[in-house]
Amino acid sequence: MIRRFINRLFTPNKSKDPTPRRGQRRELLPAQHQIDASRIPPSARSTVQTLQQAGFEAYIVGGAVRDLLLGLKPKDFDVATNATPEQVKPLFRRAFIIGRRFRIVHVMHGREIIEVSTYRALHDPQAVEAVNGNERTARTTLADKTLAVDSSGRVLRDNVWGTLDEDAERRDFTVNALYYDPIRDVVVDYHHGIDDLKQRRLRMIGEPAARYREDPVRMLRVARFAAKLGFDIDPATLQAIAPSADLLANVPAARLFDETVKLLQTGHAVASLQQLRRLGLHHGLLPLLDPVLEKPEGERFITNALQDTDARIAQGKTASPSFLFACLLWHDVEQRWSALQAEGVAPSMALDQAADEVLAAQAERLAIQRRVATDLREIWSLQPRFERRTPRYANSLLAHPRFRAAFDFLSLRARSDQADPALVQWWEAFQQADAEGRAAMLAAVPTQPGAGKSKRRRRRKKPAAAEPGAGSPAAG
Repeated sequence: MIRRFINRLFTPNKSKDPTPRRGQRRELLPAQHQIDASRIPPSARSTVQTLQQAGFEAYIVGGAVRDLLLGLKPKDFDVATNATPEQVKPLFRRAFIIGRRFRIVHVMHGREIIEVSTYRALHDPQAVEAVNGNERTARTTLADKTLAVDSSGRVLRDNVWGTLDEDAERRDFTVNALYYDPIRDVVVDYHHGIDDLKQRRLRMIGEPAARYREDPVRMLRVARFAAKLGFDIDPATLQAIAPSADLLANVPAARLFDETVKLLQTGHAVASLQQLRRLGLHHGLLPLLDPVLEKPEGERFITNALQDTDARIAQGKTASPSFLFACLLWHDVEQRWSALQAEGVAPSMALDQAADEVLAAQAERLAIQRRVATDLREIWSLQPRFERRTPRYANSLLAHPRFRAAFDFLSLRARSDQADPALVQWWEAFQQADAEGRAAMLAAVPTQPGAGKSKRRRRRKKPAAAEPGAGSPAAG
């Protein structure tokens, strides 16, 4: 009895042990995984081979492996290795170490970029100490090998290198923790990712609430991948989202912008937005979007915009973030524009002021890049100019660098009953006509109020010459 008491006293309680349990390594041979090796680009194969020939481990990892197993076309190919960034860089003719939060290497193959990351280690709660009261840092022997987390547990900087099994434990979802060696043609799976792929299930590795504290953006990734892959969300992964949603307030606005762009450019933007709403995450992400989605006319406009985006991506075309955000925020701009005009502000000034106010309000939560903000403002500002069909205005508008985006925006408004379809048809024909045809079309346009009136400055009359002595101190 005494021996059992001593054993209980000195043996750690496994149920309270904060260290995550390692996954079991499982290797799948070609007959089991059936990946078509010919779909691996030479750049990715060459990167893996170069690292292995230098004596390091190297695998294609993450989304590329997942998509290959699902029969989809991977968007890009990332490589994971046990070589540090400083060891990777000299092995390639063109390679650059980037990042501070997570240091990685970009290996250049012509215009292709292969992203090479070093295996990350697991967090050790015992090694974390307080720094400046609100940032905690795990100290290591090397200056660049640092783990920093904020007071809520969000990882700010993580350059602590680990092993392959630790790296797998650190990945977000089981279906993203798959490693493929194209040289041996073997898939390595630690967390039953293959089984989850077969079950079409999205499951977080580890305890979901803790993983969301490390990086709240993972909740947005749940919405993105569930929409993109059409997977069901594992109950434990799903249930931890609502209590953790407020953590998104701690994420830098610039990072939220990047993640939102990814979500809208998956080719499944409509499904992604529906997932965001289902999970209750859109309130903190796009606050100005909340009232729009509650009104049929606003939802129709945004749904049309996102469906157009999905169609473009399905055709292999790009989707402009400027156009997307111009659509998402237009309802608020249009409402404020109308209100300012009702107050007597001139239309062009009212539109500029409305744009300023809406972008300033959105910036409190989502930092839209300056370049994107400039482009979307031009898309908005060109909308009234489509009404001015005079030779001077029509030809200058047609030559504007943002004409095509602004015209597409006008077309979208017309499809959503927010603009005159006849105006869209006229501009479509005007673009296709030759110079003579354009002149004839402009001549046939009914005279518009105020059109053709030049606003010349009236000359001020010179004051009449004063009579001698008039107005002088001596007069009178």
